[in-house]
Parts: sequence; C-alpha cells; structure tokens
Amino acid sequence: MADFGEILRNIGEFGLFQQLTLTALAFPNFCQGFLMSSFLFIQSDPERHCNTDWILRAANLTTEEQLNLTVPREEDGSFSRCRMFVPVDWDIQDIREFGLNETTGCRDGWVYGSMLYESTIVTDFDLVCGRSNMVGVIQTVFLAGILLGSLMFGPFAESFGRKRATQIPAVISFVFTLTTALCPSIYLYLASIFMMGIGAGGYRVNCIILATEWIGVSKRSWGACVTQFFGSVGQCVLAGTVYGIRKWRVAQLISAAPLAVVAVYIWFIPESARWLLNKGRTEEVKQLIAKAAAVNKQPVPHSLLEKVTVNTTPNNGGMKIIFRSPLLTRYFLTVVLAWFSLNLCIYCLYLDMGNLGFSIFLTQFLFGAFEIPAVLFSMWLLEIFGRKALFIFTLVIGGLSSLLIVAVPQGKPFGWIDITQYVLGLFVILSFIPLPRTCSSCYVFGCGRSLLPGLGWFCSTQLLDVDAYIQELSPTSVRQTATALGSIAARAGVLLAPLLNMLAVYHWVIPIVSSSLTIVGGALGFLLPETKKTELPETAEEAEKNRVAASGSDSPSEENTL
Repeated sequence: MADFGEILRNIGEFGLFQQLTLTALAFPNFCQGFLMSSFLFIQSDPERHCNTDWILRAANLTTEEQLNLTVPREEDGSFSRCRMFVPVDWDIQDIREFGLNETTGCRDGWVYGSMLYESTIVTDFDLVCGRSNMVGVIQTVFLAGILLGSLMFGPFAESFGRKRATQIPAVISFVFTLTTALCPSIYLYLASIFMMGIGAGGYRVNCIILATEWIGVSKRSWGACVTQFFGSVGQCVLAGTVYGIRKWRVAQLISAAPLAVVAVYIWFIPESARWLLNKGRTEEVKQLIAKAAAVNKQPVPHSLLEKVTVNTTPNNGGMKIIFRSPLLTRYFLTVVLAWFSLNLCIYCLYLDMGNLGFSIFLTQFLFGAFEIPAVLFSMWLLEIFGRKALFIFTLVIGGLSSLLIVAVPQGKPFGWIDITQYVLGLFVILSFIPLPRTCSSCYVFGCGRSLLPGLGWFCSTQLLDVDAYIQELSPTSVRQTATALGSIAARAGVLLAPLLNMLAVYHWVIPIVSSSLTIVGGALGFLLPETKKTELPETAEEAEKNRVAASGSDSPSEENTL
C-alpha cells in the first residue's frame, strides 16, 4: 500500500493542480470581511432629532423654528436626540404663546444629520436611543451563526466529504449575503445575517482542510497562508469600497457579486483523495490522482496506482479516536485553548474599531495592509522554523507585551503621535514576528491607551500556526471534526469579545486576564510536537508517532515519557 505522501511526491506536491485548487478555495475569503461591513461601518450614535413634521400641518416653519417648538433641550442647551413634545391639535399661535410641556419618545422616527455615511443599518432600522443595543445583538447573532456553521459542517464533512461540506456553505453565503441587502426590517435582517454566518463559518472550517489534504509536506502551510492572504487583501478592498459608496445596501450587494461566481465554480473543485481513500472509494481516488498528474504534467507509474488500497486500520468512533489517547487529547486541548484566546483578543479590537478615535476607513485598511507582508513572510517562516517555536514565542511575547497596558494612562485620546507609534511598532514587529493575525493588546485601543500598540498585534499573531497545528495533529478520519471543534472554541472567544470590550471600560484589570490566558496558551505549547515536514496522519497511531518522527527518535516508549 502506498501512503498518500508518496503519491503526492510522484504527481507533484504543489503543482498546477494544487495551485488552482488552493486559489479557488481561498478566493471566497476575499469576501469574508465584506460580510460584516453592514455592522462594522456604521455611525453608532449619529446626529439626530425626532421627526416632528406633524407641526407642519399647522404652519410652514423653518427647521430651527420647528425644533424650538417641538423638541425639548438638554441641560447643555442642545436639542434632545430621543425625546419630543407630545403632538397637539392646536393652532400655531397657541403653540407659540403657551408652548408645549409634555414629552414623549420619538413617535414617527428620526431625522438624521451630519452623517459619515449616506445610509447604515442604524439609520435604516432606527437603531438608536432605546434600540441602540441592537447593534451588539446583530454582532452576536452573526457570530453565533458562524459558531453553528462550524459545528454543523465539521462533522458533516467527515460523513459526506470535504467537497460537499465546502460547496453548501458557499451557496448559503451567496444567497443570504444577497438577501441581507434587501431586508426591509431588522428582524428579517437578523435572520438573514444569522444564515450568512452559518455559511461563513461552515466554509472557513472546510476550505483550508480540503486544500491542505492535496498539498505535500514541503508547501503544506500554504493552505492556511494563502487563505489568509486573500482575506487580508479583502480587508483593504473593503475599506476603499465602503469609503467610495457610503451605502450599506449597495456595499452588501457588491460583496454578493464575487460570491455568485464562487457559487458556480465551487461545484467543480476536486474531492479530497485522502477522505475518499479513508472511505474505501479507491477507484475515485485513482481517477483523481490521474487527473492531478495530468494537470501537473507528471507521469503516474502504473505500479503506484496498483498500490492504492483501502486503509484497513479501523477509524470509526468519531472524536473518541482523539480522546481515547491521552497524548492526542493533550495536543487537542492545548491548541483549542490557544485558538480561543487568540480570537477573543482580535475581535475585541476588530468589533470596536469605531471607538479608536481615528478614521475607520484607514484603520480597516491598515488592518489588512499590514497583514499582507506578514502572511507572505510567514509562508517562509513556518517552513524554516516550524510550528512549535513560533507558536510558543509569539503567544508568550504577545501576552507579555499586552500586560504593559497597566502602565498606560487611561482616557488619553488616540492622536497622530499614537498613530505614528502604532505604525512604527507594526513595522518593527513585522520585521521579526510576522505571523498574522491576532491581538492581545486590543484593549490598548479599546480603552483609549497608546503605549506600544503595535507590539501585541504582531507578537501574538498565530492563527495560521493554529490552523496548521490542529490539521497536522489530527488523523484524517476526524481532522475536519477536530478543526470544527477548535473553531467552535475560537467562536466562543469571539462571542465573549463584545462583553469584554464593555467590561474593559470599567476596570483596567480585564486586559490582564486576557493577556495571562494568552501567555498560558503559549507556555503549554511546549507540550506539542513539531510537525514540520511530517506527513498528515491517516490514523490515530500515526498521529501519536508524529512526535517521534519529528524528533528523530526510534523508540515509541521514549515519546510516551515526554
């Protein structure tokens, strides 16, 4: 029996076939940032006053006269944003002479002014005053959809294949990205964005696995890196698109256009030959191998095809395969903890971009722009230094750097000096620690602090390493499920991010809790094996031996003592 690594070495570990497959699967991540544009690019507290056009039935008034007669003033002398005088059926002379005293909430909506955007979900659905908390609800609903999508389509891929588990979420993302732009009410919008989250979560957890299982050991980290690269470019394009359009529905429709292309070509991507082989579908495997070899212009030895046989090692039991082994359980829980803490940190920053006190368009652009060279550089670093060293170093240094926020004065505005320091910090860290993208110092921004803001950003950028690790430590039969469960832990961190953003305003110790968790995750990295240049394990036994192979040890018993 020929292992699949030997097959890839014969037909090409990263030839044209793998390059086309990886590009096709990575492209939808270009649109991932656009999916959140409707509730990221908003003016959460726009200038406004109650709609009091009822008084125009009594007389033609200037805007200033209308407001003076129908809207009460706050203590600072400004017109109330959420209150109005109760409408009356009086003549205009009586209103001017006696005035109005009884107030009520806005009955006929609001009139908005001084808008950064032409329309947002806040203004279209009137998410202000008593309904302002709906913006946080929208974020939570979308992230809950991502979590459910990861939960659904991870195990789905183990039973029905990586290909099908990638195609269905891609179509769901397209359909509900389109319907989200057309929703007439906030409740339909919530339902649509929840389904959009399911599609996004299901696709993200499957596309990297499908691409990685076709790539040989020499370029395997490219599966996660290229996917992240497309996402980073999408972040930059998103900033320019919203800056030029300023209408959330139009921006949403534009993001649906490339997804429509994806929904067509996604049906032609190849299935994972590893999964087919694990399911005993050898004839399909041989056809795919022949097709891949033809595209790569490599001959396929007939003797090699004859060695393609069904794996006779039993792989039933689902995730029990991992939890039956103390060693694999340790690996899995360590990576899951890291994934949780990393996503908790980055989304605390990302969902709070509007509070940085700087142009949201430039901030969004910088987030993507600094990731691009980092992703490209990390493709090389992951193969040179391996997963383990970078995993430990960046998590620990990132966590320690974020602890410096306790020395930073609170309430300081985020000015140009801080922006310059931020950019310089990113540049320095980019030169040494270029793995994107997670931020343990996100609370530096959220609390309006400015010491070393760039340090934690790139020191704790580990999502690519985590993606690579959980794939390379899991057997083929449960690789997708393990990745899905890890992704669920990550989404749990994401769901907690809005809550911690609120709590960080009230007490400076909150960032320390998150930073400490990141440091613990990095320290536990010493328990992980180095998986650089090792084949993807097909069985639990092979996964347990990965540490032995990586260390060069010939004794399984030695591994068990580590």
